[in-house]
Amino acid sequence: MPKMKTHRGAAKRFKKTGSGKLKRAKAFRRHILTKKAAKTKMQLRKSGLVSEGDARRIAQLLPY
Repeated sequence: MPKMKTHRGAAKRFKKTGSGKLKRAKAFRRHILTKKAAKTKMQLRKSGLVSEGDARRIAQLLPY
């Protein structure tokens, strides 16, 4: 059986943590930042984790 290919779009958006969870970037940080509070923008810099239901689907796209 041939090797599975990694979904390149998913590979650019998600990284696996040491414990095997999936790390992601927060949304709403690309543009229209003038009306957002400084506190909101600081919190959006931090990374988040993918929810359990989505993690199972995304894990199939990232076999390695």
